[in-house]
Amino acid sequence: MRILQLVHQYLPDHVGGTELYTVWLSRALQQQGHEVAVFHRRSAEGSGLARREEDGIVIWSAWNGRFQPTDRLLSTLHNGPLLAAFNEVVATIQPDLVHVQHLMGLPASILQQVHKRNIPYVITLHDYWWVCANSQLLTNDSQEICHGPKAFLNCARCALARANQPLFPPALPLVAVPLALRNKLLRDCVEKAAAFIAPANFVKQWYVSQGIAANKIHVLPWGVDYPPRPELPAPTHFRVGYIGGLSRQKGVHVLVEAFNQLPETAELWLAGDLEFDPGYVKQLKAAGRATFLGKLNRQDVWQMLAQVDVIVVPSLWYETFVFVISEAFAMGVPVIASDLGVVGERVRHGVDGLLVAPGDVDQLAHAMQTLHDDPALRARLRQNIAPIPTVAEHGTAVAHRYQTITKEYQSSSAKKVT
Repeated sequence: MRILQLVHQYLPDHVGGTELYTVWLSRALQQQGHEVAVFHRRSAEGSGLARREEDGIVIWSAWNGRFQPTDRLLSTLHNGPLLAAFNEVVATIQPDLVHVQHLMGLPASILQQVHKRNIPYVITLHDYWWVCANSQLLTNDSQEICHGPKAFLNCARCALARANQPLFPPALPLVAVPLALRNKLLRDCVEKAAAFIAPANFVKQWYVSQGIAANKIHVLPWGVDYPPRPELPAPTHFRVGYIGGLSRQKGVHVLVEAFNQLPETAELWLAGDLEFDPGYVKQLKAAGRATFLGKLNRQDVWQMLAQVDVIVVPSLWYETFVFVISEAFAMGVPVIASDLGVVGERVRHGVDGLLVAPGDVDQLAHAMQTLHDDPALRARLRQNIAPIPTVAEHGTAVAHRYQTITKEYQSSSAKKVT
């Protein structure tokens, strides 16, 4: 098959979960014999389209100005140069299927054009962006979980907070109008999609609650490639680890406060970008006795996981997958996690980890203390960890879904013609 991966941004300019997933999946599909290309937007002055090749995968980079929050919204409504660049790429490679990883900062009309060309497209639900302009279901003003638009006035309030603008109630309806138009355009894209891929059942059910038919959403957990667990000396201290963003919605401050209740025989290792939110990191350093490892490369991640007794995922918002849970399980490390959304779904309480109420410092401290005091429980949790699928296995499952979707789409199109 000729497959076009469509993503909002790409390596090396941007390195995030969606971008890395696109790279891994593209390589896995290519190794199976598929012809794979990637189209993405760059953040750069002027307009243009460039082509390069990486390990046999053609990367098409289009740009029309720099990425800015307002531009991301306006580009969804209309962006002629980006649409023209995409049409040129589609005409060149003539894909059998388009896999939409993310559309942020790209015009919704791209998918309208794909539909007009009678090409099926699949959308992976990496986050909640197709309904929530903030993509995280987390308000920018109060940092609370949001359950979706309410006449888009709450969305307008969130947008003003993100732009550091004062909340002026009479302005809310004016700000709500483009946000409502955005969702109307994206709703049309969603309705025309041949299928969806969700990384977890919670994400599927949330989108079902927003009106997507359940039989169109296929849950395919992401794969992870991991090395053998290295043989290292047994640690002399009980080690608690955290790997991820050092930001408030991740609940790292809850972990630091809870860890303060553990004895001196315990260590807390925090791995994450210290420059992403320096003010928050400063608060974390002042609040407890943690060792900050900074941002780790892939090899360092595996080395860290081989040296900790437990990984903690104290999220305070609706995650959509959490790679570190898969990475921890791949290395035989149990997980303590917030019983919230996907995180609570992926960790089996008392089987391969422990679940605690999100934001509950005392519950989290008790869970860590329990594992600190009970090596037999730690060993039992490790033994119960199920195998993690590899990227190749995930790629095979996605390719199989492509084949099924393409056949069903062609059959449906033929019926409409007749």
